[in-house]
Amino acid sequence: MAGAIAMTTPRDTATATHDGTSGRPGDPLRVAVIGGGPGGLYAAALLKRLDPRREITVWERNAPDDTFGFGVVLSDETLGGIEHADPVVYAALQDEFVRWDDIDIVHRSVRQTSGGHGFAALGRRRLLEILHDRCRSLGVDLRFRAPAPPVAELMAAHDLVIAADGVHSATRTAHADVFGPSVEEHRCRYIWLAADFAFDAFRFEIAETEHGVMQLHGYPYAPDASTVIVEMREEVWRAAGFADLDEEQSVEQCGKIFADTLGGRPLRSNKSAWTTFRTVVNDHWSHENLVLLGDAAHTAHFSIGSGTKLAVEDALALAACLEEQPGLTQALAAYEEERRPVVASTQRAARASLEWFEDIRFHLGQPARQFAFNLLTRSRRVTHDNLRLRDARFTESVEREFGCPPGTPPMFTPFRMRGLTLRNRVVVSPMDMYSAADGVPGDFHLVHLGARALGGAGLVMTEMVCVSAEGRITPGCAGMYTQRQADSWRRIIEFVHRQAPGTAIGVQLGHAGRKGSTKLMWEGIDEPLDDGNWPLVAASPIPYKPGSQTPRELSRAQLTDLREQFVSAAWRAARCGFDLLELHCAHGYLLSGFLSPLTNRRTDGYGGDLTRRLRFPLEVFDAVRAVWPEERPMTVRISATDWADGGTTGDDAVEIARAFAAHGADAVDVSTGQVVSDERPDYGRSYQTPYADRIRHETGVPVIAVGAISSWDDVNSLVLAGRTDLCALARPHLYDPHWTLHAAAEQGYDGPGIAWPMPYRAGSRPPRTGRTDAPKPRLTLGT
Repeated sequence: MAGAIAMTTPRDTATATHDGTSGRPGDPLRVAVIGGGPGGLYAAALLKRLDPRREITVWERNAPDDTFGFGVVLSDETLGGIEHADPVVYAALQDEFVRWDDIDIVHRSVRQTSGGHGFAALGRRRLLEILHDRCRSLGVDLRFRAPAPPVAELMAAHDLVIAADGVHSATRTAHADVFGPSVEEHRCRYIWLAADFAFDAFRFEIAETEHGVMQLHGYPYAPDASTVIVEMREEVWRAAGFADLDEEQSVEQCGKIFADTLGGRPLRSNKSAWTTFRTVVNDHWSHENLVLLGDAAHTAHFSIGSGTKLAVEDALALAACLEEQPGLTQALAAYEEERRPVVASTQRAARASLEWFEDIRFHLGQPARQFAFNLLTRSRRVTHDNLRLRDARFTESVEREFGCPPGTPPMFTPFRMRGLTLRNRVVVSPMDMYSAADGVPGDFHLVHLGARALGGAGLVMTEMVCVSAEGRITPGCAGMYTQRQADSWRRIIEFVHRQAPGTAIGVQLGHAGRKGSTKLMWEGIDEPLDDGNWPLVAASPIPYKPGSQTPRELSRAQLTDLREQFVSAAWRAARCGFDLLELHCAHGYLLSGFLSPLTNRRTDGYGGDLTRRLRFPLEVFDAVRAVWPEERPMTVRISATDWADGGTTGDDAVEIARAFAAHGADAVDVSTGQVVSDERPDYGRSYQTPYADRIRHETGVPVIAVGAISSWDDVNSLVLAGRTDLCALARPHLYDPHWTLHAAAEQGYDGPGIAWPMPYRAGSRPPRTGRTDAPKPRLTLGT
């Protein structure tokens, strides 16, 4: 680990060159640090300690006792790195820390407390004093009230220049052409304040005012002081009049809003100002002998307490890489390679957290315990299983309120849609197999779908089943436009119902539109066929990507024919015995092409605003619903965002879902993207879930969440938090057809939410592995 630096003596080293072609570990010797925050100071102290011969200068434009904010929270992981790298700093921090375990969440005058979390905090000013003292004791040259010389001059005069000059980094701006910065401003205003008493827990307080929702984040940082952050959306901030208040008036008004939390005690400020959070991302973190560190390189929202933590960890990693690598170029590359994945993961968690607070109004109607659980798991870093380890009593209380029978994980609770009751919340997501012949599903589909039905999921979905030969994506796609195809599907359905009783099987009907007539996935995904192409149709004559076939714009008569193709396929699917039907209106296929403004440029009644773009998909939905048995549920899959400028937005997705629900959709399967080829998805663990969450809470329609949900812990967390009703998993079911059965076994569950096929019953416990119960040492002999 980069933090595990234990060097205590100088090395006999030569000065490194800027290109890294010479020098040995321990170089460079002349180091300039721009910015005297925790990251810059700690980097200076580490580098000086590792090689006392280094000449290290820190330029800080403010006075030594100038600081913004109040308390700093550090994790045990970060403290472990500090302990190994510099016991002197670690010991000084230990003497100052305020520690606590609980999180209090107060909503509508009800307080929920969750314990076992473990926090350590101290005042930011005291942290800087400790680092100042350490730097001075080591011989670092600290220059306060001294703006740094121009970057070019520093680079010419030093072997290494560390830019730790914060979120508004002038260094990053000066070299934007090489760092490639992206700065995103978010939707909430917040202000850092303090109270002259110590909270006894990390406290979240929700205030529902006449102007909108406001929230307080508070935590102790000294025996007699707490940090208090007040946050609200921009429109709430303006409606409440904060835009017209000065600093003193803002502080006073915040104190009144949260008077109960503060016990009537006043708040205080320190040059505090309302601001919006900015997420900083850079394509590159170094340039020649210049490197970015901390907020200059990246930021993560304060609601997961990560800014100082990331900066300190950057300093640890940079120092380690300079020790380990043969030259500067290699060291800076290694530093970025090591830190970038960690930072990206933290930023994803921070984004999930900040967006949860931006949209907190959607969750206010939840029961008190579920609301608290939702807040605690908002970043996806704290999960159901993790929270159970921290505070089993609290987690069990949330489960009881949700309706989990004793000993039943949330994922194994039933869910009802019309006349269909699913025994658990797991769905095998539709996955194109490209293995049909003339649209006929064969033995491969029988084994593929049959195995996953035997694997325990509550609902198994087919791949997209095409409503016509011209509606296929590839020659290997399955269909439902001939009797032979229907007979083959009936064979599969009968197997599932007979051999996996209690497992439902659903069909997803769709038409490829402009994304059709392409090669099998493994031969060239989305690439046109070399020969044998069939003509394509779509909402508008726009090819999917350069080199793709240009579709014909559908005429009104063709729209009627297409609608009838869906109706015929639905009628056949009903006679086959499918338990559920899903209409595919996502991923850029034909019906999705009508919904997105990027793919629908029509000037008739089926193009234009969202109401008109919805018209044909809703006509198809209504026609299919009319022939689909009343007692059987019908869902619709949508792309909630196109991940592209000018495309479908989250606001649009809510209206699309609301429209389908009004027409009788029993649930909305919320996916994203794949509508345009130049999309820019924001990938990450369960990255599509926030769209499902928002749709569920704004429209009240049940949702199916999809997208990088990979563990049973994720499923339990999402369901129990009320962010989704069902979870659809694809790749995990390719890796393990019995994923749901194994999830039950790993959680020690064997209730009605799961059914082991009798031939598999002997495998309901994990097989034994090598011996792990060897006798442990009982005596420790002295030396």
